[in-house]
Formats: sequence, C-alpha cells, structure tokens
Amino acid sequence: MENAQTVLITGATSGIGKATAELLAEHRFNLILCGRRQERLNMLQDHLGKKTNVHTLNFDVREKEAVFKSIQNLPTSFSQIDILINNAGNAHGLDTIDEGSLDDWDAMLDINVKGLLYVSKAVVPKMVERRSGHIINIGSTAGKEVYPKGNVYCASKHAVDAINQGMRLDLNAYGIRVGAINPGLVETEFSDVRFKGDVDRAEKVYQGFQALKPQDIADIIHFTITRPYHVNIADLVVMPTAQASSTIVKKEL
Repeated sequence: MENAQTVLITGATSGIGKATAELLAEHRFNLILCGRRQERLNMLQDHLGKKTNVHTLNFDVREKEAVFKSIQNLPTSFSQIDILINNAGNAHGLDTIDEGSLDDWDAMLDINVKGLLYVSKAVVPKMVERRSGHIINIGSTAGKEVYPKGNVYCASKHAVDAINQGMRLDLNAYGIRVGAINPGLVETEFSDVRFKGDVDRAEKVYQGFQALKPQDIADIIHFTITRPYHVNIADLVVMPTAQASSTIVKKEL
C-alpha cells in the first residue's frame, strides 16, 4: 500500500461517504474517514483496516476549531492528502419559507456550505504547495434547480455549485483538479434526517421507482478520481432513470 494515494472523505459513516470508503478500500487507497459518530468510525476502522490503511477523525464539520485541529494533527503517514471528497451534507425539514425553522436553516447552511469551506481551507493550502491534488464536491440536483419547499436546502446546494466553480478558477494555476458530482434521488438516510425520524414519510420518497444507491455514486467517484491527470470531470449530474427533475419522477404505484 506504499505510494497509494490518500483520500479524505467527510460524512464517511453513512450513505455515499460510507459506500465510497468501502469501494476505495477495495482499490487500496489510503483513507482518512471523517464523521460525527465515533462508534461508526470504529466499525469502519475495524472492517476496512483489514484491506488498506485507515485513519479516522471524529468531528462535526460545523465545528471550525475541531476541523482544523484534527486535520493539522494527522499522523505523518496520512499528512499528504491527495484527494478531498467533500461529502458531508444534510437536509432538515421540507417547509415553505414562511414556516421554515431557523434551526433547520442554520444546520443546512453551517454543514453544507460553511463545513465544506472549513474542511477545504484546512486541506487545500498543502495541495497548493505541492501543485497537485483533486477535490470532489458532492452537490445535488437541488443545486441546479429549486423545488417547492426546498428553499434553503436548494440555496445551500446552489452555494456548493458556486464554490465548486470558484475553486476550479482559483486553483487552476496550481494544477489542482476540482469537480462536483450532483446526484438526484439516492436512497440513503437523507430522508430520515430531513423528516426527523418519520420513517414512513422517508420511505415514501423512494417508493414506486428504483432510486440510485450509494454504491452508484461511489462508482462514479472512483471513476472520476482514477482518470488520467489531464482529465478533470468538472461538473456531473446523475439521476435515476425514473427521475427527470426534482419534481418529475415516474412512479409505478
């Protein structure tokens, strides 16, 4: 596993992040797995550590000091981060703008936007020094269009879209690859979080059609980071075949 690239993944304990960690472990990438839930990080360490080198970081991307302290104090063997996958994100609530919760708004903006920026700020300067690196920002189709009751969540993902474009412009001079992968409906814990544990409501989101699986996005991430260095997949939108837009989904009920 010497000379293997080192990948840092935020939001690695579930969904797309976990599926990506599992796939990249099979391909012997060195992994820095970040998440809020220590017990899940421990399980990943035990499982994936049998296949590759794994280091875990327990922090919430909203916590600026914890982010910088954790990343700045990585062991020497993990200190060169070749690939950053900004995957941590969330949706809270599905409400009209007049009925939205301030706490929900804070959570989405703090995690989806500020958290992504904090982690990037902690990682990117060393990429600039080396004049090499690859950043993958996990966006959403919600960053390409706005749907009813999606107001602030869509705003947060539009911000990710803008940050992705801005990063690519600013880091071009240093030969750093920057790209976004923007999934549509992926069956993860996403809806459980959005609907705050209302399992029935969350399950209905994915009924009547075949949604994307986290492994589908993991495959795309693996493809993206293994292209020849002169190839940069700058902005990719992926939806299940049944989905035409955020509000148009062909369901067999």
